[in-house]
Amino acid sequence: MKAYEIQSNAGIDALALVDRPEPKPADGQVLIQVKATSLNYRDLLVIEGAYGAGQKYPLIPMSDGAGEVVAVGEGVTRVKIGDRVAGIFFQDWIYGSLTKEKMKSDLGGGIDGMLAEYVVLHQDGLVILPDYLSYIEGATLPCAAVTAWHGLVTKGNIGAGDSVLLLGTGGVSIFALQFAKIHGARAIITSSSDEKLARAKQLGADETINYKATPDWEKQVYQLTNRTGVDHLVEVGGAGTLPKSLQAVRIGGRISLIGLLSGRGNEIDPMPILFKSLTVQGIYVGSREMFEAMNQAMQQHQIKPIIDRVFPFTEAREAYHYLKSAAHFGKVVIRNTSLREAALSTSS
Repeated sequence: MKAYEIQSNAGIDALALVDRPEPKPADGQVLIQVKATSLNYRDLLVIEGAYGAGQKYPLIPMSDGAGEVVAVGEGVTRVKIGDRVAGIFFQDWIYGSLTKEKMKSDLGGGIDGMLAEYVVLHQDGLVILPDYLSYIEGATLPCAAVTAWHGLVTKGNIGAGDSVLLLGTGGVSIFALQFAKIHGARAIITSSSDEKLARAKQLGADETINYKATPDWEKQVYQLTNRTGVDHLVEVGGAGTLPKSLQAVRIGGRISLIGLLSGRGNEIDPMPILFKSLTVQGIYVGSREMFEAMNQAMQQHQIKPIIDRVFPFTEAREAYHYLKSAAHFGKVVIRNTSLREAALSTSS
């Protein structure tokens, strides 16, 4: 089979397309023909050697993928041949809290990921795709969607009348916008692009802020919320935006810290956290239990993932470069099949 390998920390252009033996499922395992994968910012960190020390090579990258079960090992009962499935980000995080051991099971980081024609995963590390979604749409869910759900719903308990601030228009923020709206919340979203803000409005954003035109965007958020601040804030920027985020959230509010798009290492003043009695929660994707609860809500509300662009399998490097350009709105996907086959897969 064909698979991509990261063989060193030399970056995107060193991503290698290689031949590997087609894997075989052992007891409790499932062979999946991968139909589509999707990229996250974390995948850029991995391929550029910035995800953490001790990265092992070679590594099949990417945590997010969806496909068809084509063979099963002995003792498999959760899925059957022909099922449409997605892998969960942490293969060993089924429910409960994240632990050090569970963290070692991250696809495309601690273990081989999904950017291959076939993968073998344990039956416990899979979810069934909602039947109204294509493989291309289903491939966007494991990291970005579950992260947004974990922050706003599982831990945030977002509800009708709440306000939420979303930074940027990447995958997590757009999923968070969709989840906020089905829960009856008021959504404010930022971007440096008026075109992207207009698209966010079409998806239900109540207020938009161009952070280049309004560098002190935290002050505008304060004004938009009757000089109170938002209830929830999805923080994808990291150290570069967190000081402003601490000002934009209300007393007793909650910040879900999930990304490092603006960098790390800057000194953060803890006083706003103390004086405003804030909850700042680190969100590192989520469990299978969260994924399944999210899928039920998506099915109920027929939420469609927002996909910016789909690249063929042979253009994986180009997909990485496109994600790095930050030109995307929503998700960037790599398909292993034709768009027609992926679209028709919901009836298979």
